[in-house]
Amino acid sequence: MFGELHDLRHEFPEYNDRIHDLKMKDGHFKVLFDEYDELAHEMLRIQQNIETPSDKVVEGLKIRRLNLKDQLYAMLKGNG
Repeated sequence: MFGELHDLRHEFPEYNDRIHDLKMKDGHFKVLFDEYDELAHEMLRIQQNIETPSDKVVEGLKIRRLNLKDQLYAMLKGNG
């Protein structure tokens, strides 16, 4: 959906405290979180036509964002 927020706190509001704790204590989580956050913002800029990459580039960004989201979710659940 146009302009939809995909940052991790909107995706998993039930994990807000855990997200904060992991960002402070787990360097690997923070790196993945920051990369995911940057991709979410880049996708928002694309939706707003601020950036206009090719469809192939957009699909690659979506796949990368989904992979990061899966990794972060596993870490939030304690499985990563």
